[in-house]
Amino acid sequence: MLNLGFKSRVVKMGLLVLGLGIAGAVVAQTHEQQVAQRLQPVGQVCLAGEPCATGGAPAASGATAAAFDPATTYDQYCAMCHNTGMAGAPRRGDADHWTARVEEAGFATIVTNAVNGVNAMPPRGMCTTCSDEDIATLVEYLSGESAE
Repeated sequence: MLNLGFKSRVVKMGLLVLGLGIAGAVVAQTHEQQVAQRLQPVGQVCLAGEPCATGGAPAASGATAAAFDPATTYDQYCAMCHNTGMAGAPRRGDADHWTARVEEAGFATIVTNAVNGVNAMPPRGMCTTCSDEDIATLVEYLSGESAE
């Protein structure tokens, strides 16, 4: 015969296992609900001309967009390397160096190199919002040379 203490322990263990099983099922269900909630769409795509496209913010046009300022852009993206000559970057205002460089490679090639990146210089000098025309303006500002 089994003693009463052993039966009591078996019942307690059974209740513990049952409780853990129920708790695990609740946690799994809660986790699945959380995953499903995180996977729900957060918005919708609405193209111009569709009924849902009314009342959106207008796109910036050239007239309303801020004017490009080469000095500010130079200070933000270019000055660190071109003021110090870091990694062989041609220094701003070094007229002799820039004149020789423009005569040797041509202004258009220098702009192309600035757009695409060359040697240690990353493409567009890390100015991802700069257009090709902005980069040409920056090269003019940096070199003191003109595109003409």
